[in-house]
Amino acid sequence: MADKYHVSAAPHFHKKDDSVSRIMATVNVALVPVALMSVFIFKGCALWVMLAAVLSALVTEALIQRGRGQRVTISDGSAFMTGLLLAFNLPAHAPLWLPVVGAVFAIAIGKQAFGGLGRNIFNPALAGRAFLMAAWPQHMTTFTRPFAVDAVTQATPLVLLKEGKIASLADSGLSTMDLLLGFRSGCLGEVCALALILGGLYLLVRRIISWHIPVTFILTAAGFGWAFGAPGGFFKGDFVFQVLSGGLLLGAIFMATDYVTSPITKKGQLIFGVGCGLLTGVIRRWGGYPEGVCYAILFMNAAVPLIDRFTQPRRYGVKVSARKAL
Repeated sequence: MADKYHVSAAPHFHKKDDSVSRIMATVNVALVPVALMSVFIFKGCALWVMLAAVLSALVTEALIQRGRGQRVTISDGSAFMTGLLLAFNLPAHAPLWLPVVGAVFAIAIGKQAFGGLGRNIFNPALAGRAFLMAAWPQHMTTFTRPFAVDAVTQATPLVLLKEGKIASLADSGLSTMDLLLGFRSGCLGEVCALALILGGLYLLVRRIISWHIPVTFILTAAGFGWAFGAPGGFFKGDFVFQVLSGGLLLGAIFMATDYVTSPITKKGQLIFGVGCGLLTGVIRRWGGYPEGVCYAILFMNAAVPLIDRFTQPRRYGVKVSARKAL
């Protein structure tokens, strides 16, 4: 009888797939359709960008951990995922030094400078993207036409909307199917919305993520885009266009749901998703860049400790006034 009870520190219950390596492996599997579609749409240049980012992330993490005398943990898949997500935020024909520099910054500054996995405040891949956007905006905003043999530049739908050249999906010459399948210009991982949705459904089925952040993020951004997205007036925006254009699905499904940089409570996750959606809409409508997903998530990452502080459940036997005094 005594062998059936063991006294240990919490948590006391574990799932079979709750290890870091298993979670990261599942997320990386969910990203495979996106990677395959990016190579199909943008050919070999997309593959080189992904390889440069992933290898740079793995090498940077290994060198830093070795220099600190720590166990090298690149086999857990977290650095691989950071490099891949960073590549998905880059144009297909970006110079190869760009993903290398971005991956080094993402791992060294965005992750290891805070102490490594589980201690970083900001999503490392988005931190790397923000750094590249601030340092080399021209390279980050030069996109190429899908299926083009040469690097033929083409404005993204959000750029056209930002410049007032179009007001809805119908004005862009694209169909909803074009946006779903990726027949438009944009970053590697944002053009094929269908692949992103399939990956998100896989993560939901495997219970790696919950619906709270992605759904509230997407619905809030869509509602804001419908209300304020068109320059002609209120409630004239195209919410389908807002959802399927740009990096909204990529950010909402794979980046805003990062365990380390998102709230731990369900109520906090709802607040986090709404905040990300509102900031995305504000930046898209009135900001200097046509896309606001990256900065919206980073801003809300900084607010996560405060959100967790005010949404933590009341401990049994502790009054509300006593909890506020803690």
